[in-house]
Amino acid sequence: MVSAAAGMAPYSLADVLPSIAASFGLGGGNALGVAANRDVVVLLIDGLGAELVARHRESAPTLAAFAATTLAAGFPATTATSLTTLALGAPCATHGIIGYSFAMPGAGRPRLLNSLRWTLDSATGEDAREVYPPEAVQPNRSRLEDMAAHGVEMHYVIPGYQQTSGLTRAAFRAPGVLHPAATLDELRAGILAVANHSGTNRRFAYAYFPELDANGHLYGPDSPQWLATLRAVDACVADLFSALPATCTLLITGDHGMIHADTAIDLDANPALHRDVALIAGEPRVRHIYLHRAEALADTHAAWSAELSTHATVVTRAQALDEHWFGPTPPSSVIAARLGDLIAVAEHNAVLVRPEVEPLESSLVGHHGARTSAEQLVPLISRG
Repeated sequence: MVSAAAGMAPYSLADVLPSIAASFGLGGGNALGVAANRDVVVLLIDGLGAELVARHRESAPTLAAFAATTLAAGFPATTATSLTTLALGAPCATHGIIGYSFAMPGAGRPRLLNSLRWTLDSATGEDAREVYPPEAVQPNRSRLEDMAAHGVEMHYVIPGYQQTSGLTRAAFRAPGVLHPAATLDELRAGILAVANHSGTNRRFAYAYFPELDANGHLYGPDSPQWLATLRAVDACVADLFSALPATCTLLITGDHGMIHADTAIDLDANPALHRDVALIAGEPRVRHIYLHRAEALADTHAAWSAELSTHATVVTRAQALDEHWFGPTPPSSVIAARLGDLIAVAEHNAVLVRPEVEPLESSLVGHHGARTSAEQLVPLISRG
C-alpha cells in the first residue's frame, strides 16, 4: 500500500474502489497500490476519523499500527455523500448526493430529500423512494456494478435494513449476497463467511458498522462510550487480521471524522436569517440555503455573514463551485441546482442548529460535515 506523509491526504475515498477494481484486472488507475488477491473486503467504520485514531492509539492499537495512508472524505464530510463517493469512485459534484439533505424539484415547490434516510422534508418524514427513485436521483454506474460485470461476486455485510434502503440503491446499486450484521460478532462472522471458500471465484464485500458514529453523536468523540466502542472495533479488526485467509485482503476506512460541538447557533431564533429564505437544508456543520428569488442573493448573503460572524463561513453557490468545494469536475446543471444559493459552513466547533424542526440532530453532541481536518481525514487500514 502507498504511505502518506503525516498530516497529508493526497488520496480520497474516491480512490478506494477504483484501486480495488484495478487489482481485479478491470483496468484504470490503482492509486492506492492494492495488490491482486482472490477476495477483497472493504469495512467502513462510520465515524472513524484519522485524527481520532491517532489521538487514541492506546484504545486502537491495531487500527493505528496498520494505518497505511490517510484519505480525504470529500466535502461535505457526511455519511450519505461519503458512501456514494466510495461506491462510485467519484466526488459528489459527479454523483449528486450533495449532503445530508438537499432540495429536489417538487410539484409546485422544491422538497427536501434526506439522503441518509431517503425521506421527505425531515429525517422522520415519509418514505421518498417513490417520489424520488434512488436510481433516478443518482443514475451513474457504481464501481460495484463494474466489478460484478467483470465476474466478481458481490457480497454485503451490513445491517439487514440497509439492503433495500434508498441510499444503498442510489450508491451501491449492484445486487449481491446479504450477510446481515448488526453487531461486531455478526460483522466478523459475515466477513469470514465471504473469505472462507475453496473456489477460485473472486469476491468483493462491502461491510459496514455504525455504532462508533452513533456513540460519537450521542456522547461525543473521546467520551467513555465512544472509547469503549473504539476498543471493541479494534479487537474485532485484530481478530479478523488473524483469522482471515491469505487469499482475502481486508481494507478498513471511515466516512468522516467528528468534532465535539461547543457553540450552538439557533438559526430559527433569528428572524434576519429567514428573510427571502425558502428552505434550509444540510446538517448543523454545513447548511444549504435556498432563496425565494435570485434578486435577494446579495442581501441574504450579507445578512447571514453578519449574523453568523466568526461562527461560519457563508459563500454563494458560484463561489463554492469556482473553488471546487464539491470536486474538481464541474457538476451538471441538475446537480448544481441541488446546491443552496448560499452555503454556510460552521467554523471551529460551532453548529448551526434548528431545534424546532430538527430536534434529534440539534440535540447531538458530536458532529461532522465541514472542512476541518478532524472531519475530513479518515484512515485507510490494511494488514497487507
